[in-house]
Amino acid sequence: QVQLVESGGGLVQAGGSPRLSCAASGRTFSPLVMGWFRQAPGKEREFVAAISWRGGTTYYADSVKGRFTISRDNAKNTVYLQMNSLKPEDTAVYYCAARDGVVPTTADKEYHYWGQGAQVTVSS
Repeated sequence: QVQLVESGGGLVQAGGSPRLSCAASGRTFSPLVMGWFRQAPGKEREFVAAISWRGGTTYYADSVKGRFTISRDNAKNTVYLQMNSLKPEDTAVYYCAARDGVVPTTADKEYHYWGQGAQVTVSS
């Protein structure tokens, strides 16, 4: 089992640049792909970003490409989501997710472990 705990976020002004962190614990010695998803009120959960086990491959949703950056520090079992130029439409609960393996994917059903979520609210 893998446990994920997100931190960061909160209330941010439009244009702000907060960073979310996700600390993994448990069975972290196995290769894990990490991803971020988000769910806005009244909407379905959507993919945001994903990163391969070694960090060499990253995927982004079109809506965040060029503004968000996913990274990881395997020595610290932590993945980050740097969010820049935030917009009100980025308001959502952001979830960290992990899947066994080395190849990232954008499909939430392929992730095996989930964090509890971190609220990010962007004020205009």
